[in-house]
Amino acid sequence: MNNSINISVIISTYNSEDWLEKVLLGYACQDDTTFEIVIADDGSKQPTFDLIERLQKEVSYPIQHVWQEDEGFQKSRILNKAILACKADYILMSDGDCIPRKDFVSTHLKYREKGFFLSGGYFMLPMNISKIITKETIFSQDCFKVNWLKKNGLSSSFKNNKLSANGFMQGLLNKVTPTNASWNGHNASGWKEDIVAINGFDERMQYGGQDRELGERLMNKGVKSKQIRYSAVCVHLDHPRGYKNQDSINKNLAIRAETKNKNKTWTNYGIKKD
Repeated sequence: MNNSINISVIISTYNSEDWLEKVLLGYACQDDTTFEIVIADDGSKQPTFDLIERLQKEVSYPIQHVWQEDEGFQKSRILNKAILACKADYILMSDGDCIPRKDFVSTHLKYREKGFFLSGGYFMLPMNISKIITKETIFSQDCFKVNWLKKNGLSSSFKNNKLSANGFMQGLLNKVTPTNASWNGHNASGWKEDIVAINGFDERMQYGGQDRELGERLMNKGVKSKQIRYSAVCVHLDHPRGYKNQDSINKNLAIRAETKNKNKTWTNYGIKKD
């Protein structure tokens, strides 16, 4: 194993060890192995600890498990703890329900550039396909192939280009997509010093948009964004969202509006507390 760590990958999780296992197996297939995984765990119970302990022996990459007590949805807080734990000077953030294609890490490394952060997307899978993905289909990379997915019930859609585009087509689609190159918690990367310079995530923010708000402060600070949604590919496993509530979303929209209107680059509710 290459001992140099060029990139720290933060994976957020909460009591969903079946999905987390598939995700961590996806990282066992990467064509660039100069990474560590930092699991940002917002209060999972013993089964998650058992899974991580088992996989630490099975995979060749290092895994750090950063855990906090379960006090409701406190993802921003655990992400800030994970940021501080990262050993590399470049950080990729994704989620415990996003399986990375084998070139996921190398793509983020290839496009990283001082003064920029990278904005990727994800490919949503329905629950029936999410369930049938196995270690074998991850290692064979079948779960990223449109033909295999269609054989298992995926319908035809323009979005399927996210999986099949390569080379010139990837670059073209990245350029013409109407989607904002925002900081997306499931697939975005940037320099640790830039993230620390804006004080990380705003811990007042619970579900809904805390990743976007981080990106908005980065942009206010002069960091630009680059679109790589057709190049850095991960498939998103389906799950219920019991933590989603309108009050939290409204509160977060108000915080984002303030960030925008006041051109804020710093939060007093981040890594460092006032």
